[in-house]
Amino acid sequence: MGVRLPETGQFASKTILQSNAKKYGSAHSALSERIIGYIVDRRNNDGGYAFAQGLDSNAQDTYYGLAVLNLLNSPFPDAQETVKWLRGFEPDSIYSHYYISKALTLCNERIGDRTERFLSSVINSRRYFGNVDVYVEVASEFEFTLMVLELASLLKMTPQAKDVKKWLLENKNEDGGFGAHKHSNINSTYYAVAALSLLKVDREELSSTVNFIRKCELPHGGFSVIPRTGQPYIEYTYYGATALGTLGDNCRFPAQTIDFLLKCQKGNGGFARSDLGISTFENTFQAVSILRRLDFL
Repeated sequence: MGVRLPETGQFASKTILQSNAKKYGSAHSALSERIIGYIVDRRNNDGGYAFAQGLDSNAQDTYYGLAVLNLLNSPFPDAQETVKWLRGFEPDSIYSHYYISKALTLCNERIGDRTERFLSSVINSRRYFGNVDVYVEVASEFEFTLMVLELASLLKMTPQAKDVKKWLLENKNEDGGFGAHKHSNINSTYYAVAALSLLKVDREELSSTVNFIRKCELPHGGFSVIPRTGQPYIEYTYYGATALGTLGDNCRFPAQTIDFLLKCQKGNGGFARSDLGISTFENTFQAVSILRRLDFL
């Protein structure tokens, strides 16, 4: 029975997915247009973006706005003005360097020398791994590490791969998930899997991690932060679905997950983390990424 449960979930999802195709199939183009409209309407005159109209442009929203448009194969409006804004932004942390660099890359622009100097300093200092005590506002204790590794990959720089890999795997728990102090969660598992993928770790070393992620997947759609909790959110769903994809696997309940995501879309075209709350560029990027992964957009 335990072997057949995943198959049952897959076959049930296929049936519902066909129903969803009839229900939403003719509206796919309109759905994309609504999402694109949400992003473009929040582009400021300076070329940057903000998730709500009237707010100043910021690096994170500018990246996520461009990333959503890129996923939907939509051209960037007045891209050179956006590049000018990105070039004029003064990054002061790994986060701002990361989002500015990723946005410039989407615009087919070279990453600036200041980011290369900053990243070289971080890599030489070894401050980007080895510490699991982070501020509660941070998504994961491995987020900083992943950002550095991604930037290093973009800039063709060499991090301390062996030491980083060893540290990450030391935080792999008995249940297959990742997290500090032996407490696994979907956030940390996603960031660890993404980082280890950049470090070319063999998937076989993470076979038990798939089992942990599966336990966070909900039959009624989406993923929860830890196993056996019933509330899905878009960010947890993004972490779970993306980590599964990185490990060569897929969602067991695609149709139910699509339904969950569509319920999170707001009247302005953007997505919130659940059916309650306000839409943000980050949640919209996460939703669109999953919908693309599930071949819905």
